[in-house]
Amino acid sequence: MQQREIIVPEAMKLIPERIGYAPGVKIGGFLFCSGQIGRTPDLEVVVDPEAQFVAAWENLKAVLHEGGCSFDDIVELTTYHVDIAVHLQLYKEVRDRYLPRAQSTWTAIGISALAHPAMLLELKCIAIAPQAHERPGP
Repeated sequence: MQQREIIVPEAMKLIPERIGYAPGVKIGGFLFCSGQIGRTPDLEVVVDPEAQFVAAWENLKAVLHEGGCSFDDIVELTTYHVDIAVHLQLYKEVRDRYLPRAQSTWTAIGISALAHPAMLLELKCIAIAPQAHERPGP
């Protein structure tokens, strides 16, 4: 059986304790990132749509980094959108600041609600976790 490594960035230490899940799990050469939303380390949801989208991507970046990955390592991205028709263009503008274009798959799903009424977006991904010898040091 392969060993799994639980990934919890410092800014997300409250998540396993208060909500009960791991922000990421590294196993079998992959990093599976839980759905990230636009929230602060104190678990407060960011209300402004653009700032919320940026915070979600920054939270995803923290999980990827803690797992030894970057946005370049993402192979599958799934996004869940409340009011997708209203916010999709803004979301794509923010996404394009972070994710290299056309280097991973992407599935966007419109939904009626997320876990908190102010949430507009949740994004999760699978990344290829480079071996230690493949990635330069810090």
